[in-house]
Order: sequence, then structure tokens, then C-alpha cells
Amino acid sequence: MRKVFVSNLISVDNKIARPNGDLDWFGVDQEYFDYTATEATRRDLILFGRVTYAGMETYWTSKEAADSDPVVTEQMNSTNKLVFSRTLKSANWVNTRLVKDDLVGEITRLKQQPGKGIAIFGSGTIVSQLTEAGLIDEYQIVVNPVIIGSGVPNFSGLTHKVNLKLVDAKAFKNGVVLLKYELPK
Repeated sequence: MRKVFVSNLISVDNKIARPNGDLDWFGVDQEYFDYTATEATRRDLILFGRVTYAGMETYWTSKEAADSDPVVTEQMNSTNKLVFSRTLKSANWVNTRLVKDDLVGEITRLKQQPGKGIAIFGSGTIVSQLTEAGLIDEYQIVVNPVIIGSGVPNFSGLTHKVNLKLVDAKAFKNGVVLLKYELPK
């Protein structure tokens, strides 16, 4: 059975973006890009909500991305992607399929198919909905050493507590800390 994992960069105050979606506070550097290149081998599908998809498509198809990290750029562009949106008319990023409804049903079906892991980046609404449905197997929370104040929370709208087990922690030289959690068995 495929696993679904979330990998989100957050601020110390648990935000995944500023109110306007700005991500200029992310503490990514070459050490982090090296880590993400290794992690990419665990997945063969990336899930996005509409807002995250738009930002990722714009960045990872840009010359800036290709120049700053060609390995991750190639991985992001060649990996299959699924965008959930009721309002998008089409998804033009290469290897992307648009799904308009039944998030929980679609992910339940995908988890039962053969393949590698299914990653979610950003997409707080999707993360919250799939957490609520019990469909996320692993949470990679990447804490950036910054407090941004107002912004988009990592989780919202959950109606129950979700216990997690810490399975790994890694501190990067720039002060970013990765906390990897799984559901207790």
C-alpha cells in the first residue's frame, strides 16, 4: 500500500505562508536542496491544492529554478502531479492531472495502487482534509527559525486530536529543523 506524506516548511508560529501567499521567509539552502533531492526518490506522485499548484508551477518551470537547483527542478517537472481544484479549468504543468472532486475517495484509491509514496507540499486545506480522514501516514514538518505573525496555518478545521510518534529529527546548519512524525502503530 502506498504511503501519503506531507512535507511542509513552517514558521515557528505554525504558518505555511504569509496571508498573501508569500514564501520569502523559507530557509532553504543547498543543504536543504540536497536533502529534498534524496527524499524525491521516495515518491512518484505529488498532490497539490490550487493555490500551491499555481505557485509551484510558476517557480519550477522558471529559469531561476533551473539555475538555482537543476536536480530538484528536473524532479519536480518529471514527477506525476495531481491538483485538486473545483475552480481550475485546466492544469498545464507537464505530467499533471486535474481532479475536481472526491479528494478522500481519490486518495483512498491511489493508496491502494502500486507505486512509491505520494507527497503533499503546502496545500494546507488538503493536508487538513486528509488528516481529518486519517489518510496521511507521515508528517515532515520543516521548522524555519522565523516568526511571521499572521498567515496561513499548517492545519485548520480539524475536529479531533491526532497523536503522532516522532521517528526522526534533523537540524540543518542554517537553523532549520526537520521533525518527521508517523501515526503510532
